[in-house]
Amino acid sequence: MPIKIVDAQVHLWGANTPERPWPQGHSQPQRERVFVRQDLLAEMRAAGVDRAVIVPPSWEGCRNDLGIEAARLYPDKFAVMGRLELKDPASPALIAAWKKQPGMLGVRLTFHTAAQRPWLTDGTADWFWPAAERAGIAVMIYTPGEVKLVAPIAERHLGLKLIIDHMAIPRGAKDDAAFAHIEELCGFARFANVAVKVTSLPSYSDEAYPHPKLHQYVRRMYDAFGPKRLFWGSDLTRMLCSYRLCKTMFTEEMRWMTGDDLEWIMGRGVCEWLGWQTIR
Repeated sequence: MPIKIVDAQVHLWGANTPERPWPQGHSQPQRERVFVRQDLLAEMRAAGVDRAVIVPPSWEGCRNDLGIEAARLYPDKFAVMGRLELKDPASPALIAAWKKQPGMLGVRLTFHTAAQRPWLTDGTADWFWPAAERAGIAVMIYTPGEVKLVAPIAERHLGLKLIIDHMAIPRGAKDDAAFAHIEELCGFARFANVAVKVTSLPSYSDEAYPHPKLHQYVRRMYDAFGPKRLFWGSDLTRMLCSYRLCKTMFTEEMRWMTGDDLEWIMGRGVCEWLGWQTIR
């Protein structure tokens, strides 16, 4: 029986219009003018992907409406890890009812820009971690090149499920340079509340498919975290390869990944971690 494939990260976004403007300072993505649920459904059908976790992109601000609407219309296909404005005084009041929104499984926070990076150390984000832990909200956290900043959060909030996004690879790094921090990253396996998103992997290589230099690093993470805390995903709109090749890099080319282990990495694990009913 074929395993079910669940993508741990995709973006949707609408056009920058007067009725639905993007925040100032954000430029339009170059790959697509828009990428909406109909586009994603077509891509999933073509690639053989059963489900996807929608992660609203930063350039639209803290706007979750497209993801929520997709999850409402296709609850068997889509769920959402929503964005939350850490500096908005109104945000703490949203936490208690956060998961009552259609398809909402948790929060995704990014700390990759000059404006956002200090928030992990200047106290801006301090209120959020205990609030999310109390509410049982899982968190995807993106700290490229700064995985060490996740350690104090994991240590202080053992009941908070954390997912390290894109393996915390530094932006722009490729092949071996992208994984210079692999031992530091694998050290996080000691925290039972930490998992890793093995997402956007082809974009971190200058080699042709199947990007053989990267396989050893996936195996190292597998050895550290096990199959239940490694989550495959595409970050589809960043891919230069096809959606299907992003998937088959794992399902066909990493031949040591088989059976139950493959099922966990390719979808079951992220569903279990986020509390999204597992599909069989």
